Amino acid sequence: MQAAAVLRLLVAGLLGLLVIASHGDWTGPKEGPVALAGKRVVFLASDFRNGGVVAVYRSIERAARLIGWQVQALDGHGDATEWRRIAEQALQQAPDGVVLGGFGVEALGQLPAQFQRRKITLVGWHAGDTPGPSEWLFSNVTTDPLVVADLAVELIIGEDEIGVVIFTDSQFAIATAKAERMARRIRECPNCRLLSVEDLPIARASEEIAGRVRQLQQRFGSAWTHSLAINDVYFDHIHVPLARLGRQDIRHVSAGDGSARALARIHSGLSQQIASIAEPLGAHGWQVVDELNRAFSGEPPSGYVARPLLVTTEIMRESETINIELDTSHEASYLQLWRPD
Repeated sequence: MQAAAVLRLLVAGLLGLLVIASHGDWTGPKEGPVALAGKRVVFLASDFRNGGVVAVYRSIERAARLIGWQVQALDGHGDATEWRRIAEQALQQAPDGVVLGGFGVEALGQLPAQFQRRKITLVGWHAGDTPGPSEWLFSNVTTDPLVVADLAVELIIGEDEIGVVIFTDSQFAIATAKAERMARRIRECPNCRLLSVEDLPIARASEEIAGRVRQLQQRFGSAWTHSLAINDVYFDHIHVPLARLGRQDIRHVSAGDGSARALARIHSGLSQQIASIAEPLGAHGWQVVDELNRAFSGEPPSGYVARPLLVTTEIMRESETINIELDTSHEASYLQLWRPD
């Protein structure tokens, strides 16, 4: 790796370490309603094969249990038709709230209006391309996708000539927002070349990534030096097909997620994935519960937008564990809101 690239990674590592270290200084809401007891919530998962979705659900489940709520999960298996089916099932069960876990309301057709008529609160996690409230969502919990995209691009641009492939999934508005931002930044970079934007559904990445890799190698050869992706899932499956082609020189950065598998790869220092712009998944799950409680209590959304976590090999090796959320200060902070006594 060139000296300039090493320097950029070291700087990025220091910045990321500051982000993680300061995560314990709670920047979220400091006022809010006491938790209402006995609420029922249904979590509609876009796909429980996605580690980010699983982590957020587990966090929601933990927070809800501590305040006496019941949470049921339904898995959409990465299929838009299944998302509508499980949303219809949730509507029939008439819970107090429904969480869209990783897909947008636009996938549900007329169902959001039916939820609204029945006074069932909808809160999203990664259910749109911007954080906060929208027409049908009381609030959408996410980091700012443009900030995430910028952080990913800034890790790879520099003095060296680079050729970039971007992997995205156009089913998701948040993925499209990140991919378009990354593509624009690469086009604006004088020493960068945007080779291709590959629209590959996350749910089919494991089956189709090998074929895409062969096609990209045939088209671009050694001009392909870096990959960006909107989720770590693409890099779960890319190593073997690249190794078969002798392309172990390509470097990957994920603009989103921070899955356990990705963190292990990055921690090892042996992977071609050099970084992930991770979501604070634990804090996000608790924020989802807080937004629901605000809606149930007749309060406005919190307006809180958590910061993404920049993760590199250097950062991971500073930690004794492969866990980017080194503290759980968000739990104590939210419990203080919900159970002040």
